[in-house]
Parts: sequence; structure tokens; C-alpha cells
Amino acid sequence: MVPALAQIAPDFFPFIGAGVGAILLYAVLGTLLMLLGFYAVDITTPGKLYRLVQAGLPNAVIVTAAGMVSMAFIVVVAIYAASGSLVEGLLQTLIFGLVGILAQVGGVRLMEWITGIDIGAALHAEGVRAETFVVAAAHVALGLVVAVAVL
Repeated sequence: MVPALAQIAPDFFPFIGAGVGAILLYAVLGTLLMLLGFYAVDITTPGKLYRLVQAGLPNAVIVTAAGMVSMAFIVVVAIYAASGSLVEGLLQTLIFGLVGILAQVGGVRLMEWITGIDIGAALHAEGVRAETFVVAAAHVALGLVVAVAVL
């Protein structure tokens, strides 16, 4: 009887090692892009968004959650669209992720300005406000649009 390890192809473990390494590198890059996306939303939003979220203000939580989901769309598609060597893929992901985050945040702020939504007042409100759902939807929608544009 042949031991089970003897039946594994010689290139199996190097392949697994390279795959695990790529997963970890993309995970780190994705996390950094998500954090950068959060800070881009925070910087362009009146007030300190992270403090409003920590305080449990519902509108801040809704907008932040939608912003994070939209950033995830962009990062996931940027990773999916990456091609070439691992280094080229990581660089493509970084560039497309950064441009996508800027486009998404800029688009949401433009939508708020055009519609006259005072997102600062909404984020500081104790109760849920209707315009928060418009801004949250804009985050998700623009995240999808930008993500597909990456393809």
C-alpha cells in the first residue's frame, strides 16, 4: 500500500504555498483599500464619521455600512480583473482600487450636492432620516457602477 502523501504530485505544495501567499497579499491590499475608502468617506463627510458610528447614531451607521459595501464591490472587482504576474495584479488592484474609491466618493458627494441633501445634519440626527437611505443607496449604486467600470 502506497502512503497517501506519495500520491500527491510534486508541484502540489509549491502551488498551494504560492496560492496562500497570493491570498494573503490580496487580503492585506484589500483591507488597506477598504480602510482608505472608509477614510475617504470620513474626510469628505461633515463631522468625524467614525465617532458618529461609535456613538451609535443610526444614520452614520447606515451611510458607513453602505460605503463599506460599495468599497468592497470596487476592491473585489479590482482583484478579479487583475492579470499578469502577482506583482502586476497587486499593482493593478491598487491603482484601480484607488481610482475607483475616488470616483465613488466624489460621485456620492456630487449627488448630495445636486439633490441638496444635508448629510451632516442627517448623520448627527438621533433618529433615522429618509435622506440617509438615498445617500446609502447612492454609495451602493456608485460602488457597483465603478466596480463594473473596472472590468
